[in-house]
Amino acid sequence: MTESPEKSESDHIAETREELLNAVLPHVAFDGWSNETLNSAIAEEGIDPGLAHLAFPRGGVDLALAFHYRADRQLEDQLGQADAAAHLATMKIRDRVAYSVRKRIELVAAQREAVRRGATLLGLPIYAGDGIKAIWNTADVIWRLCGDNATDYNWYTKRMILSSVYSATVLYWLGDQSTDSERSWEFLDRRIADVMTFEKTKASLQKNPLVQAAMWGPNQLLSRIKAPSPGT
Repeated sequence: MTESPEKSESDHIAETREELLNAVLPHVAFDGWSNETLNSAIAEEGIDPGLAHLAFPRGGVDLALAFHYRADRQLEDQLGQADAAAHLATMKIRDRVAYSVRKRIELVAAQREAVRRGATLLGLPIYAGDGIKAIWNTADVIWRLCGDNATDYNWYTKRMILSSVYSATVLYWLGDQSTDSERSWEFLDRRIADVMTFEKTKASLQKNPLVQAAMWGPNQLLSRIKAPSPGT
């Protein structure tokens, strides 16, 4: 009989992180993403406090971030399946993006208050950098699922624009009381339509000789910007 390999410290921390993240969700609606929430979950699950604090060294903010990134991974797993990816590939690019954003929000629809609390916490100046990085990761996941292969500065602009669209849609969704969040999806469609209009305008301007001349210098600089290598 083959013995199972011993778990490493990182394995134990990863398991603890997942266990505590599930345990804290019922508390977040009352105590937010806080150290109090974390300590309540630690006591309930009987988890070693030292291990728990290795999993979430900054307490509540690391809990909120773990919740966000877990949903990103779930989206990647869900839409990365062969049948889902094939379905996505049949859509126009704007429909792929809208579909993916909607699916990402629907993954956390049952934890709306947790999302609300997370948005409030990560909107604080002290954690704004963490919040921006988290939203950027979501935009990156969505663009990769949609087949984006940009390697120049467009890699950045696409993610910047989608980060704005995603953030605005989540904030709208948090206050949406319509049936099945229909108004949120209409809002999302309008935001993406605005982006597509901008892209069309930009494309037409770039064909104008005067604009081409004016933008020669900036374009030379932008052309040197490359997307980060995978894994960086």
